Amino acid sequence: MKPDPRFSGCREEFWANVRIVSQHLGYTERNEGKIKTYFLAEMVSVMTDLKLGKDHLVDPAGKPTSLAAKLIEYFDYRAKILNEQVEPRLMNKSQAKQEFARMKKALHPRCPIPMNKQKGAKRTPAYLTGMVNMTIEANQGGCGVDYDPRSLAVITKNGAPLRTLCRRIDGCFPSVIDPIAVWEIKEYYNTTTFGSRVADAIYETITDGMELKELREEEGVHIKHYLIVDDHYTWWECGRSYLCRIIDILNMGLLDEALFGREIFERLPQIVKEWVAQLERGR
Repeated sequence: MKPDPRFSGCREEFWANVRIVSQHLGYTERNEGKIKTYFLAEMVSVMTDLKLGKDHLVDPAGKPTSLAAKLIEYFDYRAKILNEQVEPRLMNKSQAKQEFARMKKALHPRCPIPMNKQKGAKRTPAYLTGMVNMTIEANQGGCGVDYDPRSLAVITKNGAPLRTLCRRIDGCFPSVIDPIAVWEIKEYYNTTTFGSRVADAIYETITDGMELKELREEEGVHIKHYLIVDDHYTWWECGRSYLCRIIDILNMGLLDEALFGREIFERLPQIVKEWVAQLERGR
């Protein structure tokens, strides 16, 4: 899923209002399992409740300002894309296991397929990571791929470090030095409760995205940044608010694309081919 061009150029003021309205009114329709949208009166009530100004939302005649209209349009878009496109694509553990087995049988991969970090009966292959790695291997055309960087990504200029990212990324193409693309994978198939790791995943993505956005704006170097997530229970039944934040992060320019569950089958092969074409063009 790519950013929507209607919102990609929105200023920080816009996102400040997105966050405060979402937080105050809630992200989901209680007992309905759906993402909420908001009316103008509701947004104005947020400002009243928090003793904030409301002139940025309504003009003297009581009509919505251009900012309010854009916010309403965005909230409708966010709810529609999550309710209709993201939720149906999220897999549960059984579905992921089945797809993983199918891919492994068909592709005979040589790429790394790590185990998850759990113990006992829950210790299984990391299904989403394995499927991502197999898909990349099948489409990378013999180029290098660092499936598990053990060091910080470095961007160079004239052979010297220009930027070094503050966190280790889950994967880099073609390497950890001057990558064309980096990605993070967040799978939670074996979880039965909702923990802080999901919130951490969001904050990590924001941190990475802000560093890469600064690099793009200040140095003109665009490293493509992807977030790949799955597990219906964790993300949809427990963490719909965090899915909203992913859509926000995407449209704030902190991600190039977010892939949800089955989108790895629909979109990732083409993404990898785009990386290969960029590498062949000399970046």
